[in-house]
Amino acid sequence: MAGLDDTRLRRLEEFIEPFRVRPGSRVSLHKDFDPAFKAGVKKKKQGVDLLAEGVRLLSEYQARLAAQDKWGVLVVLQALDAAGKDGAIGHVMSGVNPQGVSVHSFKQPSAEELDHDYLWRYAQRLPARGEIGIFNRSHYEEVIVVRVHPEILDHQKLPAGAKKRDVWKHRYRQINDWERYLTENGFRVVKLFLNLSKEEQRARLLRRIDLPDHNWKFSAADLRERGLWDDYQKAFSETLSHTSTEWAPWYVIPADRKWFARIATAAVLVHTLMDLDPRYPTLDKEAQRSLGEIKGLLEAEAPDGAAPDPYGHKHHNGAPAVRA
Repeated sequence: MAGLDDTRLRRLEEFIEPFRVRPGSRVSLHKDFDPAFKAGVKKKKQGVDLLAEGVRLLSEYQARLAAQDKWGVLVVLQALDAAGKDGAIGHVMSGVNPQGVSVHSFKQPSAEELDHDYLWRYAQRLPARGEIGIFNRSHYEEVIVVRVHPEILDHQKLPAGAKKRDVWKHRYRQINDWERYLTENGFRVVKLFLNLSKEEQRARLLRRIDLPDHNWKFSAADLRERGLWDDYQKAFSETLSHTSTEWAPWYVIPADRKWFARIATAAVLVHTLMDLDPRYPTLDKEAQRSLGEIKGLLEAEAPDGAAPDPYGHKHHNGAPAVRA
């Protein structure tokens, strides 16, 4: 089994490597990453099968993660409007136990949140050990949206010295340090940017207008933000360049094909969990002896014609227990 897992891990590493932003590299988003890239997956049908396998593996490893209760995983999702973040979350996490997963979206900060440092509200929503936490938009809004709309800084109650021109350089360092702190304390940070082309975004926004049951998704603000496309591309490129680290690298997910974006997202998450390799806890000899005694008591209660241990009978003989 270990050999099979090692083979899967190597294959996943090869598959996701084109998405990884090499730490220290200088990124130009539109030059370095193709939103239509699909890594040799030729047909959507093949993609559906790959996604199903990814969902299965996520379910298996999430159960191990929860049982071991040692590691936590924070998934950071960033994207432009209409890139498919919600759909990616819904499809990729469809097989996991919802008790072990939390999803948080961050809107305009409250008065209480503005009375704290800019990372405070994100720290309140971090996953616990054994859990997977998903930030649907995240602390990176503070160096992306706020950079495109610097007037937001005026509402963050910052002292004058914290709003100087090098504020972004400072925030990149602070975020890197915070993520390193989390990683060193057992919380793996997985950062995914869903990379959508301008033309595909146009088509998806039109779809929201054309389909009555999608009208609710459209906001006039989406169009205003689209008008700042070049500013956002620059802000994303700068963020990827300065915050992809050895301990928390960015993965740029091609998002022009929703089905491929979901496969790639699942692949990065499965790779992370397989790399952590969580294990089910094992019992010491005294605990095993106690379980054996309890098992004997329960087996003794079996009514006539019933297997003393229906599950054990099925497990060992390959056939379900049958009552007389």
